[in-house]
Amino acid sequence: MSQVPVTVLTGYLGAGKTTLLNRILTEPHGKRYAVIVNEFGEIGIDGQLVVGADEEVFEMNNGCICCTVRGDLIRVIQGLMRRKGKFDAIVVETTGLADPGPVAQTFFADDEIKRATRLDAVVTVVDAYHIGRRLDEASREAEEQIAFADVIVLNKTDLMDEAGLRRVEQRIHRLNPQARVHRAARAQVPLDAILDRGAFDLARLAVETHVHDEHCGHDHDHEHEHHHHDHGHDHIAAAGIASVSLSLDRPLDGDKFRPWLQSLLATQGQDILRSKGILDLKGQDRRFVFQGVHMMTDGAPGQPWQPGEKRHSQMVFIGRKLDGEKLRQGFESCAA
Repeated sequence: MSQVPVTVLTGYLGAGKTTLLNRILTEPHGKRYAVIVNEFGEIGIDGQLVVGADEEVFEMNNGCICCTVRGDLIRVIQGLMRRKGKFDAIVVETTGLADPGPVAQTFFADDEIKRATRLDAVVTVVDAYHIGRRLDEASREAEEQIAFADVIVLNKTDLMDEAGLRRVEQRIHRLNPQARVHRAARAQVPLDAILDRGAFDLARLAVETHVHDEHCGHDHDHEHEHHHHDHGHDHIAAAGIASVSLSLDRPLDGDKFRPWLQSLLATQGQDILRSKGILDLKGQDRRFVFQGVHMMTDGAPGQPWQPGEKRHSQMVFIGRKLDGEKLRQGFESCAA
């Protein structure tokens, strides 16, 4: 049974999430999407586009359905899975002020949900025009939504000039160097840019970082310095959210690394929003790939190392109050 991809959609009130959700529910894209929202009222479902409705579910004439979450997300998803006809994807909207972490964690935590669905990506809609002020005010929600994202839809770009947009993109990149940013006006972004991204697909994670590596050559030390500089800077700029990038050219000892990571996430997991790694474990002919949301992680063997390929390990943490130097020492102490 193939798992249904789930996109977690987040963004500040008024950023354009509703516009984007309405496009998914009404455009003739030929796919069956299930959209889970907090309240129908926010979306304002147009009666003429509805084919059938029961108490919690509206079926649209383009084949998509929309349902509300009241209380338990797991129960809603189980209900969706029992409906006749399969879905191409599920989109879960989080409230405008919520940290998307707990929603994302649902897909790591529940065994039945893990069998039926797979977390695909966290997508954040950002209002290009207002985000600068939110970040100046050190709005915790705005920062966390950016830091969590795999994909960022930078919306309302028609209200700004190029220089202003570049400044906003730089600030986003400082909080989250990993996310892909798509500029948009009125939430007009190709749906394949936000759906079925495979951002939590461990096999794809390995390939993308691997390809990226070849482009940057052996510039790791420079990158390392750069992140430490950024890290210090971000303590002032963004109330403590920063990304720390680590790399090591010696193999890691799995028996040292696993307890180190477990202990780190157990003690600091609340503050670590996202973690990713592609690791060279001693004695293994395949890279080990993992990623996590807060305390939850998912890991598996990835692609085999090729003969003659330069092996190394890379990790990225995005979070608050991260001590880059301490993380580096801990990581390096796991060397075989």
